Formats: sequence, C-alpha cells, structure tokens
Amino acid sequence: MTQTNELSPFAIVLAVRDLAAMTTYFQDALGFAVDWHDVEGWRYVSRGRVALLLGHCPDEKPARDIGDHSYVAYWEVDDIDALHTEFMRRGGIVLKPPADQPWGRREMLIGTPDGHRIMISQKHQRQR
Repeated sequence: MTQTNELSPFAIVLAVRDLAAMTTYFQDALGFAVDWHDVEGWRYVSRGRVALLLGHCPDEKPARDIGDHSYVAYWEVDDIDALHTEFMRRGGIVLKPPADQPWGRREMLIGTPDGHRIMISQKHQRQR
C-alpha cells in the first residue's frame, strides 16, 4: 500500500531579536501583511503564498553572525525588477540587485535587520 501523506509548505520560522522591529520591517519595507500578533512572542506575516513565523529570541546570536547559515529562503517572483523597485522605495535591505545568472535565473538578494538573507528569483525572459 502506498502512503501519500504529502508535505506542503506552511511557513518559514525565523528567530528574531526584536519582534516589533522585525514585524515592522516585513510589513513596511517588504509589503507583508501581519496576519496575527496576539500570541506571546510570535508574529505571523504573509505576502502572497509566502508566510513567516517570527519568533522572539532576544538572546540569540543575530543571523548576520552565523555566516552562510543566515540564508533562509529562495522565493520566486514574476517580475523581479518591479519587486526591486518596490523594495528600494519602501526602504528594504537589498544586498544584491537583480542580475542574470548562468543557471537561467535572474536573482536578487535581500536581507533583514538581523542579517537573515533571502534570495528572490525569476526565470530569464527570452529575447524574441
């Protein structure tokens, strides 16, 4: 008998040092909605099909201090250049602007105040 108990993504969990500041950053700079904030020490934010659980961990090392382990997600978008413009206008932390990659993607690297890094990608547009 084959078991089909498939997994589906729900949310990325991020340990954050300042819950209020990080919630504000995701909302104001990255355009996320705050879906709930009534649970002690947690915030749930989302944009489209991406959801994050922000957990208040004030005594943990900031993500910027853990090197390459600070990469937490790889998201895909339809128009990376428009998203880059939006994030710049909102005050988002853009570590690397959109650039074409040899593996067929156009990628942009963003960050958070704690130093988490998130790669955002778009498939290359073919020239006609």
